[in-house]
Amino acid sequence: MSQDQLDARRHEILAAARTCFARYGYEGATVRRLEEATGLSRGAIFHHFRDKDSLFLAVAEDDAVAMVSTVARNGLVQVMRDLLGSANSPETAGWLGSQLEVSRRLRTDPEFAKRWAERSAAIADATRDRLLRQRDAGVLRDDVPIDVLAQFLELAYDGLVLHLAMGRPAGDLGPVLDLVEEAVRRPAGGGAPR
Repeated sequence: MSQDQLDARRHEILAAARTCFARYGYEGATVRRLEEATGLSRGAIFHHFRDKDSLFLAVAEDDAVAMVSTVARNGLVQVMRDLLGSANSPETAGWLGSQLEVSRRLRTDPEFAKRWAERSAAIADATRDRLLRQRDAGVLRDDVPIDVLAQFLELAYDGLVLHLAMGRPAGDLGPVLDLVEEAVRRPAGGGAPR
């Protein structure tokens, strides 16, 4: 196989595994279920990934890389808007399931938490860098430290992920995200929001 074919196969495995982990959780995503989801043998799957843990981490890393890219370009609120826009898609359901599984493993698996710290830091750094650029451009309020604004946005994001992952209706949460965005922006008059 060419490198392009290997990369395409790896991408296919990640997409199918994401769905499998979301549906069954980490423990329930047995090798047999991963084989069924991917349509590949365990040998083909584990040719690309050392073991199930490495496969799950690769799924989560893939999601984190995509999120860092979106945050760097458009901010964390845009990530939330994208989630709302695709809340009912199977891909989003898989992504939400992966996020919940990451959260669970961070609490229960110290080794995973150590491995995940670098990915988590990249998302936080991208958020803070974006906020600093926005503040320098005069878009953000300047009466609140950047770290506080970043934590506020991260809490809003975590709340939205939990809301959607619990199967609650996305409804029209656009105005809620408008409020989140308004809370961190400098008002048109130039002072801090009231």
